[in-house]
Amino acid sequence: MEIVSTVASLKEAIKKFRDNGDSVGLVPTMGALHNGHISLVKKCIAENGCCVVSIFVNPTQFNDKKDLQLYPRTPQEDCKLLEEAGCNIVFAPEVEEMYPVEDTRIFNLGPVAEVMEGKFRPGHFNGVAQIVSKLFYAAEPDNAYFGEKDFQQIAVIRSMAKELGLDKINIVAVPIVREEDGLALSSRNRRLSPEQRKNAPQIWETLCKSCKFAESHTVAETIKFVIDTLNGIDQMRVEYYEIVNGKTLMPVQDWNEADYIVGCITVFCGEVRLIDNITYKRN
Repeated sequence: MEIVSTVASLKEAIKKFRDNGDSVGLVPTMGALHNGHISLVKKCIAENGCCVVSIFVNPTQFNDKKDLQLYPRTPQEDCKLLEEAGCNIVFAPEVEEMYPVEDTRIFNLGPVAEVMEGKFRPGHFNGVAQIVSKLFYAAEPDNAYFGEKDFQQIAVIRSMAKELGLDKINIVAVPIVREEDGLALSSRNRRLSPEQRKNAPQIWETLCKSCKFAESHTVAETIKFVIDTLNGIDQMRVEYYEIVNGKTLMPVQDWNEADYIVGCITVFCGEVRLIDNITYKRN
């Protein structure tokens, strides 16, 4: 496994595989890796001759500077995990390498970036588009892998790729990996206190219960059920819960409005912000 820190050295490392006729897969991460990330890496390895994993905590996607400072950074552990998984190249640049000058690009990401996370974290998706586009230009991958826990982000990245003419890159969505108790794997989970970690699996438990509840209740009643249930748990506060068309991400009012319906949630567990989602309907 080769570890590089500049775009020039990344391109040079990838060229060796390209010259051999290998396809290139990219897994963009912010480090603090867990089994969810490794599931992306393993899929990337299975489908490409060259697996590139980037580790970069991107400052432009944090609208809360405290969150940026607290974001866990474990580069040595990350590289050990990636080498064990079979990764070929790790790209671990410094901020100055990715942003030698301020990135002033403003993307037209469309309605998919304006709802949910876009509403509660202004500027977040523009920052995501900035860094992912830079990684796409640097690595020029055939395939790029993203976890479905960040359901909305995948739609935003597809929109960004289309806007920049990068839509030849195949965006691969990989299913959520969960702990045995149902909590979606996240780098932020390590910031939970023991009590918060004990309560956090109730996010997924409540979403699962809401599927049964939805069979005999309206969309609005189901949203209220989820929010009320989770807000009743110690140290938990729902920031939003929306039930949306899985393709457009626009809210639905009725279960018959779309063939693909997904519930997307953000919950504060103490000060730790956790996201998750569940599919109600997919034909």
